[in-house]
Amino acid sequence: MRAPALSRPDLFGESSRTRVSSFAQWRALTGRVVWTMATKGELIAAIVMPLVFTVGFYLPLRYVMQFQGIDYAQFVMPIVVLQTMAFTMMSNAQLAAVEALTGFSTRLQTMPIGLLVPLTSRIAAGLVRSTVSLIAALIYGHIIGFEFTGGWGQTVGFCAFAIAVGTVLAVGADGLGSLTKSPASLSQALTLPTLIFGMMSCGFVPETGFPEWVRPFVRNQPITQFAYALRDMAGDGVTWDVLRVGLFWLIGAAAVFTPFAVWASVRRA
Repeated sequence: MRAPALSRPDLFGESSRTRVSSFAQWRALTGRVVWTMATKGELIAAIVMPLVFTVGFYLPLRYVMQFQGIDYAQFVMPIVVLQTMAFTMMSNAQLAAVEALTGFSTRLQTMPIGLLVPLTSRIAAGLVRSTVSLIAALIYGHIIGFEFTGGWGQTVGFCAFAIAVGTVLAVGADGLGSLTKSPASLSQALTLPTLIFGMMSCGFVPETGFPEWVRPFVRNQPITQFAYALRDMAGDGVTWDVLRVGLFWLIGAAAVFTPFAVWASVRRA
C-alpha cells in the first residue's frame, strides 16, 4: 500500500493539511486576548483614553485658536485619533512583552502551531482595540463639534487610514515587545518618542507656532503628514499631493516593521 504524501510546511501551519486548524488556532488565540481585554478592563480603557485625549488637548487651546480663526475641534481631532492609535501600539507592545516574560511565547513554539499564528492573533486583537478606540474618539469629537464634511467616501478613508496607522505601529511595537521581558521599561521607552513626535507636529498648532529652526522637522515628520491627510479627509477632501506623503511614510514603516516583527516573533523557533 502506498504511503500518503507528506504536505509541505508553511508559515501559518505545520502543513497545507493543517491550514484549517491553523485558522482555528488563530481564532482561539485572538479570542483569548480579546476576552482578557474585556474581563480586565482594557476595552474600557480603550474607550476612556480617547476622552482623556479629547478633553486634555481641546480645552486648553480652543480659545487661543479661536482668536486665530481656527475651528479647533476640526483641527485637533486628527492628532487625538493618532494619539489613540499610539495607545493601541503600546498595549500591543506590553502584550507581546508579557507573553515573552511569562514564557507563553516559548511554550507556543513547542506546540504544533503555525509560526505566524501568535503574532497575527495579537495584531488582530489590537485591531479590535483600535476600532473600539476610534469609534469612541469620533463620538467625543462629535460632542465638541468635529464633523465630516467630505462625504461618506472621505469618512471611510479617514477611518481606514487611521486604523492602518494604528496597525502598522502595533506591528512594530509587537516586535519590540517580543524582544524584551520588561513590559514597564518598554512602555517607558515608547512613551518618549510618542510624546516627541506628537508634540512637535502640526497636530496641535499650525506650523507657524514653532520656531523657524525646527519647522522643517515639524513639517515633514510622519505624524504631521498623517494629521494633514486625516484633516483633509474630514474636511472638503484630501488631495493626492497631501495623501501621497502620508502614504509614503505608512508604506515605508510597514516595509520595515513587518519583517522585524515576524523575525522577533519566530526567532526562537
